[in-house]
Amino acid sequence: MEVALDQPVLVLNRLWQAVNVIGAKRAFGLLARGHAQVVHHHGDDFRTFSMLDWIDFSVSNPPLDALEMVHTPSRTIRLPRVILLAFFDRLPCKELKLTRNNVFERDKSTCQYCARVLPREQLNLDHVIPRHYGGKTTWENIVCSCIRCNSRKANRLPHEAHMRLVRKPVRPKWRPVISLVLGNQNCEVWKDFLDVAYWNVELEE
Repeated sequence: MEVALDQPVLVLNRLWQAVNVIGAKRAFGLLARGHAQVVHHHGDDFRTFSMLDWIDFSVSNPPLDALEMVHTPSRTIRLPRVILLAFFDRLPCKELKLTRNNVFERDKSTCQYCARVLPREQLNLDHVIPRHYGGKTTWENIVCSCIRCNSRKANRLPHEAHMRLVRKPVRPKWRPVISLVLGNQNCEVWKDFLDVAYWNVELEE
């Protein structure tokens, strides 16, 4: 399989709202069935292309980067980076699952007691109010903690262990589910469609 077919493509619903990130191979499938169009920044505006129009555009505007093209037996096609769904106009559920990875993401892999940023294998989760004190497993009571601080606090309240939280834990106000771990894969061409203040991701387990 071509490496380009593994590249991420941002999916917009019919109202031009970002709703998902999928692989290029799946994106081409949606385009071929007429379920989506390519969105391409052209001059000062955005143009949409059907699959056939996009193939023609690729011939007259070949990409410079090998990762931006897909080869078929008869032609080279530009890799779409954003597609617009033809029928779907809803947003996915905004409920964000309380998972280990999502807590690490919310707390930016930072111990909420000593403020050290550490690899995730050196981090744990801590109930601010311990369970034997009636503390619940909720966004507002779970924090990222390094193993050392977790051991020091043990089954005590923070003040009992002479420890303080860096910040109060809260339920994240993240955008709807985008199944992609952001980082180097966050494409420059996506920036016009993303609300940076709330852009984040529900990580897949």
